[in-house]
Amino acid sequence: MTFNADAGAAARGAGEGPDLMAALSPTPTDSARAPLRLDLFPTLTAALDYAAEGDAGYNFYNLRGGLTAVLSYSALKARAALLARRLAARFPRGARIALVAETSPEFLTAFFACQYAGLVPAPMPLPVNLGGKDGYLTQVRLMVEGSKAAAAVGPLSIKDFLNDALAANSAVAVMSFEELAALEGEAEPVAFGADELCYIQYSSGSTSAPKGVIGTQASVNANLHGITRHGLKLRPDDRAASWLPLYHDMGLIGFGLAPMYGQRSVDFIATSDFVRRPLLWLRLMSDNRATITYSPSFGYELSARRSAKAEDNAIDLSTLRVAGIGGDLVRPEALTLFAEAFAPHGFRATAFLPSYGMAEATLAISFTEIGAAIDVDHVDMRHYNRSGVAQPSSALTSPEHRRGFVLCGKPLPDHAIDVRGDSGETLKDREVGRIFIKGPSLTPGYFSDADATARLYQGEWLDTGDMGYFLNGEIVITGRAKDLIIINGRNIWPQDIEWAVEKVDGVRQGGVAAFSVDDGTGEKIVVVAERRGMSAEALADLQREVARTIQTAAGAPATVILAKPHSMVLTSSGKLSRAKVKQKYLVGEFSEDAADAAAPKALAEAHM
Repeated sequence: MTFNADAGAAARGAGEGPDLMAALSPTPTDSARAPLRLDLFPTLTAALDYAAEGDAGYNFYNLRGGLTAVLSYSALKARAALLARRLAARFPRGARIALVAETSPEFLTAFFACQYAGLVPAPMPLPVNLGGKDGYLTQVRLMVEGSKAAAAVGPLSIKDFLNDALAANSAVAVMSFEELAALEGEAEPVAFGADELCYIQYSSGSTSAPKGVIGTQASVNANLHGITRHGLKLRPDDRAASWLPLYHDMGLIGFGLAPMYGQRSVDFIATSDFVRRPLLWLRLMSDNRATITYSPSFGYELSARRSAKAEDNAIDLSTLRVAGIGGDLVRPEALTLFAEAFAPHGFRATAFLPSYGMAEATLAISFTEIGAAIDVDHVDMRHYNRSGVAQPSSALTSPEHRRGFVLCGKPLPDHAIDVRGDSGETLKDREVGRIFIKGPSLTPGYFSDADATARLYQGEWLDTGDMGYFLNGEIVITGRAKDLIIINGRNIWPQDIEWAVEKVDGVRQGGVAAFSVDDGTGEKIVVVAERRGMSAEALADLQREVARTIQTAAGAPATVILAKPHSMVLTSSGKLSRAKVKQKYLVGEFSEDAADAAAPKALAEAHM
């Protein structure tokens, strides 16, 4: 069973009368009353205090593209300050407040109210396709317990789920955003100072007890300053647009906080609405003359594949100067597809801005140069897997062994990146190793998890867990170290297999997960591919074709599971979760008959 409860659907898609809709207009982005100021603010509240002097703000759109809510930064400050007084009367300063981070004015108001009240917000995901209701409830419970939250707050529509998740924890107050706003009593709040905490950031894709990344006022403001001043080089006419979830670091930091930090307006659609109507994102940018947006590669690819449905003259992307890519490995094929599809609509490929980041660095670590063409390094993967060196491909390299890696730029000022070998030595250009980072944006660690924090650092350097190499002073990301498949001493990247299988007719785009399992005799490759509905004969043909494709791409055989439509597991940001698909495989949930079920079930105890 998959579980898809769109908590904001009623607010975004129904119940607004035409008069109300007509009365709303989006906030402007530039304001003479508050000239663009790209300073390093000491706290988020100091940044909001200045942004509130202008006219910019947040704008929220529904599935039909209608503007349903507007929250200027001045209104945000006033509402957050009032709510902070009520929070201060109810919760002790320093308490954690778990907030379900729907794309709404209510969440952002509560988040900033916590800043003004000296409370630590811990954003949690919405229950959107996280692998089932029970999985979501477990995730919420683990996050609330991990943050030792005094309260869990969310939309009224999912309050029952919060109650179910936290039924055994009577110490946690469960409230809707409306109930939070209606708290009685007031006290004088004390906002966070520059040397205090800011938030706890959880990963929506966690497979076990999730780790809460601590964001301090110093680390968060350092990163926001780096993003707005150096990475994006904000201009007075900039306007942002986003579908990214606010419970993910790229959504929360990149679009919930960075536009406010730079006093520019941002237009939101919910993540679930983007998945239903990808072109709505582009239409919103077109209508509001957006200049900045961001997405993982799959968002650009999904939009490109729907491009044929774009109405004539409905999309104009000529004002877009930054089309950022982050959140996963940058796929040059996806960017090429998008650029070709929307060049007739004014899109310039030089708007692409590859970057590298992670929640443990607040968000951003490196950026390429704005306006420069993306730089793709084409590598011979046979040499790469054999030697650990990203040897350039040649005319003699066969297409199945040629892979393009996108250069992701240089580190932000005052930050550094190091690529190290197994013995800790710094590697040379093109030598692939483990990526370490340092700088003022880095987290001090994981909340209430000293062991995980200790594993995170080697001295002042943070171990990202990512693999990559340097080329001409820029970092190139090749994958996560923990995802690497090692068969008979050979390194095989799961993405190579996944991307090859996706091209097989009958397999759903973005619906392939490759991983390894130990069957007692050694590591074996397993590939789960979501297929379309088809006859038994067609399924047999597809199975053979997928197996042949894997043998060609990886040079090794694999167990192939053809999963039923809509049976894969996605993260809350819409990406396929390789770890959760593997977990589902190990308990036999993808098996089509008893014979297929026996092997994965036998492996479950060793991997769960």
